[in-house]
Amino acid sequence: MDGAGITAIADWLIDGARSAGRPDEVLDTLCRRLVDAGLPLWRVAVFVRTLHPNVMARRFVWRPGANAIDVAEAPYELAENPEYQASPMTTVYERGTVIRRRLVDPDCPIDYSVLREFREQGITDYLIVPLVFTDGAVHAVSWTTRAPDGFIELHIAALEGIAKPLARIAEIWALKRTATTLLETYVGKRSGARILAGHVRRGDVETIEAAFWYSDLREFTALNESLEPAALIELLNQYFEEVSSAAAARGGEVLQFIGDAALVIFPVGAEGRRGACRAALEAARAALAAIAAVNQTRAASGQPTIRFGVGLHVGAVTWGNVGGVDRLGLNVIGPAVNRTARLETLTKELGRPLLLSADFAAAVDLPCRALGSFPLKGVAEPQTVYGVDD
Repeated sequence: MDGAGITAIADWLIDGARSAGRPDEVLDTLCRRLVDAGLPLWRVAVFVRTLHPNVMARRFVWRPGANAIDVAEAPYELAENPEYQASPMTTVYERGTVIRRRLVDPDCPIDYSVLREFREQGITDYLIVPLVFTDGAVHAVSWTTRAPDGFIELHIAALEGIAKPLARIAEIWALKRTATTLLETYVGKRSGARILAGHVRRGDVETIEAAFWYSDLREFTALNESLEPAALIELLNQYFEEVSSAAAARGGEVLQFIGDAALVIFPVGAEGRRGACRAALEAARAALAAIAAVNQTRAASGQPTIRFGVGLHVGAVTWGNVGGVDRLGLNVIGPAVNRTARLETLTKELGRPLLLSADFAAAVDLPCRALGSFPLKGVAEPQTVYGVDD
Protein backbone atom coordinates (compact mmCIF):
# COMPACT_ATOMS: atom_id res chain seq x y z
CA MET A 1 0.00 0.00 0.00
CA ASP A 2 1.24 3.50 -0.86
CA GLY A 3 1.45 5.32 2.50
CA ALA A 4 2.47 8.59 0.85
CA GLY A 5 -0.57 8.33 -1.42
CA ILE A 6 -2.87 7.90 1.58
CA THR A 7 -1.33 10.96 3.23
CA ALA A 8 -1.86 12.96 0.04
CA ILE A 9 -5.51 11.90 -0.05
CA ALA A 10 -5.99 12.99 3.57
CA ASP A 11 -4.35 16.33 2.75
CA TRP A 12 -6.68 16.71 -0.24
CA LEU A 13 -9.70 16.22 2.02
CA ILE A 14 -8.30 18.57 4.67
CA ASP A 15 -7.83 21.20 1.97
CA GLY A 16 -11.52 20.97 1.10
CA ALA A 17 -11.42 18.49 -1.81
CA ARG A 18 -11.61 21.56 -3.99
CA SER A 19 -11.11 19.70 -7.26
CA ALA A 20 -14.53 18.06 -6.77
CA GLY A 21 -17.54 20.30 -7.33
CA ARG A 22 -20.27 18.12 -5.84
CA PRO A 23 -20.50 15.61 -2.96
CA ASP A 24 -20.84 12.67 -5.34
CA GLU A 25 -17.67 13.82 -7.12
CA VAL A 26 -15.88 13.95 -3.75
CA LEU A 27 -16.73 10.30 -3.07
CA ASP A 28 -15.87 9.17 -6.59
CA THR A 29 -12.49 10.92 -6.57
CA LEU A 30 -11.73 9.68 -3.05
CA CYS A 31 -12.45 6.05 -3.88
CA ARG A 32 -10.51 6.12 -7.15
CA ARG A 33 -7.49 7.62 -5.41
CA LEU A 34 -7.67 5.07 -2.60
CA VAL A 35 -7.75 2.25 -5.15
CA ASP A 36 -4.75 3.78 -6.92
CA ALA A 37 -2.98 3.85 -3.53
CA GLY A 38 -3.47 0.11 -3.18
CA LEU A 39 -6.72 -0.33 -1.26
CA PRO A 40 -8.83 -3.14 -2.78
CA LEU A 41 -12.19 -1.42 -2.47
CA TRP A 42 -15.36 -2.94 -3.86
CA ARG A 43 -18.42 -1.08 -2.52
CA VAL A 44 -18.20 2.17 -0.53
CA ALA A 45 -21.26 3.85 0.95
CA VAL A 46 -21.62 7.15 2.80
CA PHE A 47 -24.72 7.75 4.90
CA VAL A 48 -25.51 11.33 5.94
CA ARG A 49 -28.58 12.20 7.99
CA THR A 50 -30.32 15.39 6.89
CA LEU A 51 -32.46 18.23 8.21
CA HIS A 52 -35.28 17.98 5.70
CA PRO A 53 -39.08 17.84 6.09
CA ASN A 54 -39.37 14.66 3.98
CA VAL A 55 -35.93 13.05 3.85
CA MET A 56 -34.27 11.38 6.84
CA ALA A 57 -30.92 10.68 5.20
CA ARG A 58 -29.03 10.52 1.92
CA ARG A 59 -26.92 7.58 0.79
CA PHE A 60 -24.03 7.76 -1.69
CA VAL A 61 -22.72 4.44 -3.07
CA TRP A 62 -19.53 3.96 -5.10
CA ARG A 63 -18.72 0.81 -7.06
CA PRO A 64 -15.69 0.24 -9.28
CA GLY A 65 -16.49 0.63 -12.95
CA ALA A 66 -19.82 2.36 -12.34
CA ASN A 67 -20.51 5.40 -14.50
CA ALA A 68 -21.84 7.44 -11.59
CA ILE A 69 -22.35 7.47 -7.85
CA ASP A 70 -25.69 5.99 -6.82
CA VAL A 71 -27.48 8.64 -4.75
CA ALA A 72 -30.67 7.77 -2.86
CA GLU A 73 -32.85 9.50 -0.29
CA ALA A 74 -34.36 7.67 2.68
CA PRO A 75 -37.78 8.82 3.94
CA TYR A 76 -38.52 9.06 7.65
CA GLU A 77 -40.71 5.96 7.38
CA LEU A 78 -37.53 3.91 6.92
CA ALA A 79 -36.72 4.41 10.61
CA GLU A 80 -39.72 2.19 11.45
CA ASN A 81 -38.46 -0.65 9.22
CA PRO A 82 -37.26 -3.60 11.37
CA GLU A 83 -34.48 -4.39 8.88
CA TYR A 84 -33.16 -0.84 9.15
CA GLN A 85 -33.41 -0.89 12.93
CA ALA A 86 -31.32 -4.08 12.99
CA SER A 87 -28.66 -2.82 10.58
CA PRO A 88 -25.02 -2.09 11.44
CA MET A 89 -25.56 1.50 10.34
CA THR A 90 -28.12 2.02 13.12
CA THR A 91 -25.67 0.56 15.63
CA VAL A 92 -23.00 3.01 14.50
CA TYR A 93 -25.46 5.90 14.77
CA GLU A 94 -26.45 4.93 18.30
CA ARG A 95 -23.05 3.95 19.70
CA GLY A 96 -20.57 5.82 17.51
CA THR A 97 -18.37 2.72 17.29
CA VAL A 98 -16.45 1.06 14.47
CA ILE A 99 -17.83 -2.29 13.26
CA ARG A 100 -15.73 -4.76 11.31
CA ARG A 101 -16.76 -8.17 10.05
CA ARG A 102 -14.07 -10.24 8.29
CA LEU A 103 -16.46 -12.30 6.19
CA VAL A 104 -13.68 -14.42 4.71
CA ASP A 105 -13.32 -16.08 8.12
CA PRO A 106 -15.62 -19.12 8.43
CA ASP A 107 -16.40 -18.28 12.05
CA CYS A 108 -17.16 -14.58 11.39
CA PRO A 109 -20.35 -13.68 13.28
CA ILE A 110 -23.25 -12.99 10.93
CA ASP A 111 -25.10 -10.82 13.43
CA TYR A 112 -26.63 -8.49 10.82
CA SER A 113 -28.75 -9.75 7.94
CA VAL A 114 -26.93 -7.56 5.44
CA LEU A 115 -23.71 -9.48 6.13
CA ARG A 116 -25.26 -12.63 4.70
CA GLU A 117 -26.11 -10.71 1.55
CA PHE A 118 -22.57 -9.32 1.33
CA ARG A 119 -21.05 -12.78 1.68
CA GLU A 120 -23.31 -14.06 -1.11
CA GLN A 121 -22.03 -11.20 -3.28
CA GLY A 122 -18.45 -12.34 -2.77
CA ILE A 123 -17.54 -9.60 -0.29
CA THR A 124 -14.80 -10.81 2.05
CA ASP A 125 -14.47 -7.91 4.50
CA TYR A 126 -16.78 -5.21 5.78
CA LEU A 127 -15.89 -2.09 7.77
CA ILE A 128 -18.27 0.67 8.85
CA VAL A 129 -16.83 3.76 10.53
CA PRO A 130 -18.65 6.69 12.18
CA LEU A 131 -18.35 10.12 10.61
CA VAL A 132 -18.63 12.46 13.58
CA PHE A 133 -19.61 16.05 12.82
CA THR A 134 -18.52 18.97 14.97
CA ASP A 135 -21.93 19.11 16.69
CA GLY A 136 -21.52 15.49 17.79
CA ALA A 137 -23.98 14.08 15.24
CA VAL A 138 -22.91 10.66 13.98
CA HIS A 139 -23.09 9.68 10.31
CA ALA A 140 -21.31 6.73 8.69
CA VAL A 141 -19.13 5.39 5.87
CA SER A 142 -18.85 1.70 5.03
CA TRP A 143 -16.04 0.03 3.10
CA THR A 144 -16.07 -3.45 1.55
CA THR A 145 -13.65 -5.56 -0.47
CA ARG A 146 -13.63 -8.74 -2.54
CA ALA A 147 -9.92 -9.32 -2.03
CA PRO A 148 -9.41 -13.04 -1.25
CA ASP A 149 -7.88 -12.31 2.18
CA GLY A 150 -10.03 -9.26 2.97
CA PHE A 151 -8.49 -6.05 4.28
CA ILE A 152 -5.10 -6.18 5.95
CA GLU A 153 -4.50 -4.16 9.10
CA LEU A 154 -2.75 -1.39 7.15
CA HIS A 155 -5.90 -1.03 5.05
CA ILE A 156 -8.07 -0.81 8.16
CA ALA A 157 -5.80 1.82 9.72
CA ALA A 158 -5.84 3.88 6.49
CA LEU A 159 -9.62 3.76 6.17
CA GLU A 160 -10.21 4.67 9.80
CA GLY A 161 -7.71 7.52 9.45
CA ILE A 162 -9.43 8.85 6.32
CA ALA A 163 -12.76 9.00 8.19
CA LYS A 164 -11.91 12.17 10.16
CA PRO A 165 -11.06 14.44 7.23
CA LEU A 166 -13.91 12.84 5.24
CA ALA A 167 -16.27 13.80 8.06
CA ARG A 168 -15.22 17.44 7.75
CA ILE A 169 -15.96 17.46 4.01
CA ALA A 170 -19.24 15.62 4.50
CA GLU A 171 -20.25 18.16 7.13
CA ILE A 172 -19.47 21.10 4.86
CA TRP A 173 -21.62 19.68 2.08
CA ALA A 174 -24.36 18.70 4.54
CA LEU A 175 -24.47 22.23 5.95
CA LYS A 176 -24.69 23.70 2.45
CA ARG A 177 -27.54 21.38 1.61
CA THR A 178 -29.28 22.09 4.91
CA ALA A 179 -29.10 25.85 4.30
CA THR A 180 -30.55 25.43 0.82
CA THR A 181 -33.25 23.03 2.01
CA LEU A 182 -34.38 25.25 4.88
CA LEU A 183 -34.51 28.34 2.69
CA GLU A 184 -36.45 26.52 -0.04
CA THR A 185 -38.80 25.02 2.54
CA TYR A 186 -39.59 28.22 4.40
CA VAL A 187 -39.29 30.94 1.73
CA GLY A 188 -39.39 29.01 -1.58
CA LYS A 189 -36.82 28.09 -4.22
CA ARG A 190 -36.72 31.46 -5.98
CA SER A 191 -36.52 33.40 -2.73
CA GLY A 192 -34.00 30.96 -1.24
CA ALA A 193 -31.75 31.21 -4.28
CA ARG A 194 -31.95 35.00 -4.06
CA ILE A 195 -30.82 34.94 -0.43
CA LEU A 196 -27.98 32.48 -1.12
CA ALA A 197 -26.86 34.71 -3.99
CA GLY A 198 -26.16 37.46 -1.44
CA HIS A 199 -29.33 39.57 -1.46
CA VAL A 200 -29.57 39.85 2.31
CA ARG A 201 -29.57 43.58 3.07
CA ARG A 202 -32.64 45.54 4.10
CA GLY A 203 -34.00 47.48 1.14
CA ASP A 204 -32.39 45.05 -1.31
CA VAL A 205 -35.34 44.78 -3.74
CA GLU A 206 -36.05 44.22 -7.42
CA THR A 207 -38.98 44.74 -9.76
CA ILE A 208 -40.44 41.63 -11.33
CA GLU A 209 -43.37 40.95 -13.62
CA ALA A 210 -45.51 37.92 -12.93
CA ALA A 211 -48.91 36.34 -12.83
CA PHE A 212 -50.22 36.30 -9.26
CA TRP A 213 -52.54 33.91 -7.47
CA TYR A 214 -54.18 34.67 -4.15
CA SER A 215 -56.37 32.04 -2.54
CA ASP A 216 -58.22 31.95 0.74
CA LEU A 217 -60.29 29.35 2.59
CA ARG A 218 -64.03 29.79 2.99
CA GLU A 219 -65.45 29.95 6.53
CA PHE A 220 -62.06 29.51 8.14
CA THR A 221 -63.11 31.35 11.29
CA ALA A 222 -65.95 28.88 11.82
CA LEU A 223 -63.62 25.95 11.16
CA ASN A 224 -61.14 27.39 13.63
CA GLU A 225 -63.85 27.50 16.28
CA SER A 226 -65.35 24.07 15.62
CA LEU A 227 -62.37 21.81 14.85
CA GLU A 228 -59.75 20.44 17.18
CA PRO A 229 -56.29 21.88 16.43
CA ALA A 230 -55.00 18.60 14.97
CA ALA A 231 -57.99 18.32 12.62
CA LEU A 232 -57.63 21.96 11.54
CA ILE A 233 -53.92 21.50 10.83
CA GLU A 234 -54.71 18.40 8.76
CA LEU A 235 -57.28 20.36 6.75
CA LEU A 236 -54.85 23.25 6.16
CA ASN A 237 -52.09 20.87 5.12
CA GLN A 238 -54.35 19.12 2.59
CA TYR A 239 -55.40 22.47 1.15
CA PHE A 240 -51.88 23.94 1.02
CA GLU A 241 -50.40 20.74 -0.40
CA GLU A 242 -52.75 20.77 -3.39
CA VAL A 243 -52.13 24.49 -3.94
CA SER A 244 -48.33 24.25 -3.77
CA SER A 245 -48.18 21.02 -5.81
CA ALA A 246 -50.35 22.41 -8.58
CA ALA A 247 -48.30 25.62 -8.71
CA ALA A 248 -44.88 23.93 -8.57
CA ALA A 249 -45.80 21.52 -11.37
CA ARG A 250 -46.37 24.52 -13.64
CA GLY A 251 -43.42 26.70 -12.69
CA GLY A 252 -45.11 28.63 -9.90
CA GLU A 253 -43.93 29.15 -6.36
CA VAL A 254 -45.70 29.90 -3.11
CA LEU A 255 -44.27 33.17 -1.83
CA GLN A 256 -46.23 33.23 1.40
CA PHE A 257 -48.70 31.24 3.44
CA ILE A 258 -50.69 33.84 5.35
CA GLY A 259 -52.93 32.12 7.87
CA ASP A 260 -55.35 30.26 5.60
CA ALA A 261 -54.32 32.21 2.49
CA ALA A 262 -51.63 31.58 -0.12
CA LEU A 263 -49.83 34.05 -2.36
CA VAL A 264 -48.36 32.32 -5.41
CA ILE A 265 -46.17 33.77 -8.15
CA PHE A 266 -45.65 32.68 -11.77
CA PRO A 267 -42.75 34.80 -13.09
CA VAL A 268 -42.99 36.08 -16.66
CA GLY A 269 -40.35 34.25 -18.68
CA ALA A 270 -39.52 33.49 -22.29
CA GLU A 271 -43.18 32.91 -23.19
CA GLY A 272 -44.15 36.33 -21.86
CA ARG A 273 -47.31 37.20 -19.99
CA ARG A 274 -49.31 34.65 -21.96
CA GLY A 275 -47.16 31.77 -20.73
CA ALA A 276 -47.20 32.90 -17.10
CA CYS A 277 -50.95 33.47 -17.09
CA ARG A 278 -51.72 30.15 -18.74
CA ALA A 279 -49.55 28.37 -16.18
CA ALA A 280 -51.35 30.14 -13.34
CA LEU A 281 -54.79 29.34 -14.75
CA GLU A 282 -53.92 25.68 -15.32
CA ALA A 283 -52.56 25.46 -11.77
CA ALA A 284 -55.73 27.02 -10.31
CA ARG A 285 -57.95 24.61 -12.22
CA ALA A 286 -55.77 21.67 -11.15
CA ALA A 287 -55.88 22.70 -7.48
CA LEU A 288 -59.65 23.14 -7.53
CA ALA A 289 -60.08 19.71 -9.15
CA ALA A 290 -57.69 18.10 -6.66
CA ILE A 291 -59.53 19.59 -3.70
CA ALA A 292 -62.83 18.38 -5.14
CA ALA A 293 -61.39 14.84 -5.07
CA VAL A 294 -60.12 15.35 -1.53
CA ASN A 295 -63.56 16.56 -0.48
CA GLN A 296 -65.19 13.32 -1.63
CA THR A 297 -63.01 11.41 0.82
CA ARG A 298 -63.52 13.94 3.59
CA ALA A 299 -67.29 13.98 3.15
CA ALA A 300 -67.44 10.18 3.15
CA SER A 301 -65.70 10.13 6.54
CA GLY A 302 -67.87 12.89 8.01
CA GLN A 303 -65.18 15.57 7.90
CA PRO A 304 -65.87 19.17 6.82
CA THR A 305 -65.03 19.82 3.21
CA ILE A 306 -62.48 22.35 1.95
CA ARG A 307 -63.76 25.35 0.02
CA PHE A 308 -61.57 28.17 -1.27
CA GLY A 309 -61.48 30.94 -3.82
CA VAL A 310 -58.72 32.02 -6.20
CA GLY A 311 -58.05 35.43 -7.68
CA LEU A 312 -55.64 35.73 -10.66
CA HIS A 313 -53.97 38.91 -11.86
CA VAL A 314 -50.82 39.87 -13.76
CA GLY A 315 -48.53 42.85 -13.27
CA ALA A 316 -45.27 44.20 -11.91
CA VAL A 317 -44.33 44.33 -8.23
CA THR A 318 -41.39 45.21 -6.04
CA TRP A 319 -40.00 42.16 -4.30
CA GLY A 320 -37.26 41.97 -1.70
CA ASN A 321 -36.11 42.50 1.87
CA VAL A 322 -38.32 44.58 4.14
CA GLY A 323 -38.30 44.68 7.93
CA GLY A 324 -36.26 45.64 10.95
CA VAL A 325 -32.49 45.98 11.12
CA ASP A 326 -32.00 42.41 12.35
CA ARG A 327 -35.28 40.76 11.31
CA LEU A 328 -36.13 40.80 7.61
CA GLY A 329 -38.87 39.29 5.55
CA LEU A 330 -39.19 38.78 1.81
CA ASN A 331 -42.19 40.86 0.86
CA VAL A 332 -44.01 41.62 -2.35
CA ILE A 333 -45.18 45.23 -2.61
CA GLY A 334 -47.34 46.82 -5.26
CA PRO A 335 -50.88 47.36 -6.56
CA ALA A 336 -50.84 44.01 -8.37
CA VAL A 337 -50.79 42.11 -5.08
CA ASN A 338 -53.65 44.13 -3.65
CA ARG A 339 -55.79 43.65 -6.75
CA THR A 340 -55.18 39.90 -6.73
CA ALA A 341 -56.28 39.66 -3.09
CA ARG A 342 -59.36 41.82 -3.74
CA LEU A 343 -60.35 39.57 -6.64
CA GLU A 344 -60.27 36.59 -4.32
CA THR A 345 -62.51 38.42 -1.84
CA LEU A 346 -64.98 39.00 -4.68
CA THR A 347 -65.22 35.24 -5.33
CA LYS A 348 -67.24 34.97 -2.11
CA GLU A 349 -69.73 37.63 -3.21
CA LEU A 350 -70.16 36.19 -6.71
CA GLY A 351 -70.23 32.57 -5.57
CA ARG A 352 -67.50 31.57 -8.01
CA PRO A 353 -64.28 29.83 -6.98
CA LEU A 354 -62.10 31.49 -9.64
CA LEU A 355 -61.95 35.07 -10.90
CA LEU A 356 -59.59 36.79 -13.35
CA SER A 357 -58.68 40.43 -13.75
CA ALA A 358 -59.11 42.14 -17.11
CA ASP A 359 -55.34 42.28 -17.58
CA PHE A 360 -55.05 38.55 -16.83
CA ALA A 361 -57.94 37.64 -19.15
CA ALA A 362 -56.37 39.64 -21.99
CA ALA A 363 -52.94 38.07 -21.46
CA VAL A 364 -54.05 34.44 -21.07
CA ASP A 365 -55.59 34.47 -24.57
CA LEU A 366 -58.22 31.84 -23.78
CA PRO A 367 -62.05 32.04 -23.79
CA CYS A 368 -63.13 34.03 -20.73
CA ARG A 369 -66.47 35.59 -19.89
CA ALA A 370 -66.91 39.12 -18.52
CA LEU A 371 -69.00 38.96 -15.34
CA GLY A 372 -69.45 42.69 -14.91
CA SER A 373 -67.74 45.69 -13.38
CA PHE A 374 -67.22 45.67 -9.62
CA PRO A 375 -65.61 47.96 -7.05
CA LEU A 376 -62.47 46.56 -5.44
CA LYS A 377 -61.36 47.90 -2.07
CA GLY A 378 -58.41 50.27 -2.46
CA VAL A 379 -58.83 50.53 -6.25
CA ALA A 380 -60.10 53.88 -7.53
CA GLU A 381 -62.30 52.71 -10.40
CA PRO A 382 -64.61 49.67 -10.69
CA GLN A 383 -62.89 46.80 -12.45
CA THR A 384 -64.20 44.40 -15.06
CA VAL A 385 -63.92 40.86 -13.73
CA TYR A 386 -63.79 37.67 -15.79
CA GLY A 387 -64.59 34.03 -15.16
CA VAL A 388 -64.06 30.73 -16.95
CA ASP A 389 -67.13 28.55 -17.43
CA ASP A 390 -65.55 25.32 -16.17
